[in-house]
Amino acid sequence: MIIVTGGAGFIGSHLIQALNKIGYDHICVVDDLTDGKKIHNLSDLKFSDYLDCSEFYQPMRLAQMVQQAEVVFHQGANSSTTEWNGQAVMLQNYSTSKQILECCNQFDTPMIYASSASVYGNSKIFSISPENEHPLNPYAFSKWQFDRFVQAHEPFKCPLVGLRYFNVYGPREDHKGGQASPFTQFTKQYQQQQTVKVFEGSDHFLRDFVSVYDVVKVIIWMWQHRKSGIFNVGTGQTASFMDVANLISPNVETIPFPEHLKGAYQDYTCADLRALRRAGFQHQFLNIQEGYQKMQSELQLVTEKALV
Repeated sequence: MIIVTGGAGFIGSHLIQALNKIGYDHICVVDDLTDGKKIHNLSDLKFSDYLDCSEFYQPMRLAQMVQQAEVVFHQGANSSTTEWNGQAVMLQNYSTSKQILECCNQFDTPMIYASSASVYGNSKIFSISPENEHPLNPYAFSKWQFDRFVQAHEPFKCPLVGLRYFNVYGPREDHKGGQASPFTQFTKQYQQQQTVKVFEGSDHFLRDFVSVYDVVKVIIWMWQHRKSGIFNVGTGQTASFMDVANLISPNVETIPFPEHLKGAYQDYTCADLRALRRAGFQHQFLNIQEGYQKMQSELQLVTEKALV
């Protein structure tokens, strides 16, 4: 059995899709379906069980599940970068991650967990080193603190991988609303208004946009090769928000930058991939044109299936 926490979410559902394609369907999805729209991410996937987070994190249940598991892909989290209830975020992200790790270590079950490039804050250097890490919000802090916990207590008996995702985009993130990638938000704007609105200065906001299809390749590769460590997952290249807008729409408008986002907004990210390459992962990442084309192809396929 494979456990995927956050399996109804954006990256988690893509991971299950990729696992299905290579023959795995004995999968337990762990999630919180309070937002029922997330069921659409699961309806075309093959899995054998579903557990609500409230049941999964009960100590005896968690130990029982992890002992039976071939691997735990821990992708579940409160991923809102605008949530300022630090206590709630730490309980949801940090404490639960420690619970899973304790069980995985006890039973020698591989664990691959989602960290985040948000741990770097406004740093302009993105190699994995404490002097480059300056989290700007509770979400980033929760991810940073778990990485620190892992580094302080390694080595572990179980294979353990933390993946610092950069700016991931692709289908299956409609439920994220304002937290969805600009690819999804701009596409919706264009479909509804035949134009895309971007913040002033968007031609200077440079991000490392990485396709979710590449992200799940890294996750599965790490598991199959029984790696351990913390790694950046991006392309090592940057594109501006304006580049993304122009890719999606011929009509782009600028709007004022919101006051409440100033000082809590990364204006530059670019993954240092040296650790990932040293680990042996040599796959070439999609650029934004290739990634967007693949994203649109899947969305078109979903639309065609819905019309049948």
